Amino acid sequence: MLIGSTVGLVTLACLPHSFEFLTPLDVVKIRLQAQKNPFPKGKCFVYCNGLMDHICVCMNGNNKAWYKAPGHFNGTADALVKIVRNEGVRSLWSGLPPTLVMAVPATVIYFTSYDQLRALLRVKMGKHEQFAPMVSGAIARVGAASVISPIELLRTKLQSEKLSYRQLRTCVRTAVEVDGWVSLWRGLGPTLLRDVPFSAMYWYNYERGKRWLCQHYGTGEPTFAMTFVSGATSGTIASILTLPFDVVKTRRQVELGELQAMNLSHKASSTVSVMKKIVTQHGIKGLFAGFLPRVIKVAPACAIMISSYELGKEFFRKHNQDRELRHLHTRNT
Repeated sequence: MLIGSTVGLVTLACLPHSFEFLTPLDVVKIRLQAQKNPFPKGKCFVYCNGLMDHICVCMNGNNKAWYKAPGHFNGTADALVKIVRNEGVRSLWSGLPPTLVMAVPATVIYFTSYDQLRALLRVKMGKHEQFAPMVSGAIARVGAASVISPIELLRTKLQSEKLSYRQLRTCVRTAVEVDGWVSLWRGLGPTLLRDVPFSAMYWYNYERGKRWLCQHYGTGEPTFAMTFVSGATSGTIASILTLPFDVVKTRRQVELGELQAMNLSHKASSTVSVMKKIVTQHGIKGLFAGFLPRVIKVAPACAIMISSYELGKEFFRKHNQDRELRHLHTRNT
């Protein structure tokens, strides 16, 4: 247990710079996922240009309309440019403090649980031990995601729009007053639907990929490059397959304080209803909003994380072996 926690902390120590570097991609992803089409197909709207009012009909959503809604993003690059132009460069690092805060409990809980469960399941599952990483990864993610869910909600809210911490406190206070403290776990359902299969697929594909690379290059132990490539590849696959639930999670969490302020808390949508609404408004591609920034962020993050994890394990394994040898040598002399 102690070694698992220590490895988790060593892994965490290697990640702050990657958090800082990848935060803008997270902000762009959240903005792309949170934006809603204000002019559905066939709907009328009134636009005033300061001189006169115009009645317009959107025949093909917002893309074919001559009027573009302010703040509407047409892709990753467009979102980056508009955020910097309208809100300043600092907005690209919105939500960094809660990201760093939640990294500590998330990493320690996740890696400690994963190590202990994998060791136990490899013994219990016998000839099916190849599935131990998948099952232990999924179970470990349930605990970690549940603990940090309120902090992730605050991060998502900060990244979804330009908010001061005073405005964020107002949103939280409104939600808690209306729905109680349970409102801080808003979006936990789609978060688990995203993170649990992500973790299961990630560890299963990672272990298989690492084993294949070792066999291909004829080595008994994986190198740093092997773990890096295996981590990046498995993370990319898992991030793509679980992206729809990430979109739903974002939509649910950015509503913090908004529904309560409009007395609509009792109408909070389920995961399925949110997905249906997204498909109705944007088509199937709406479920994959933020695809590019999520993949660009997840691939290096997973690679760095797993490489640090493996290096930490190898360090403490050698440290323990050397200590045992010294102990035996001292006792024999």
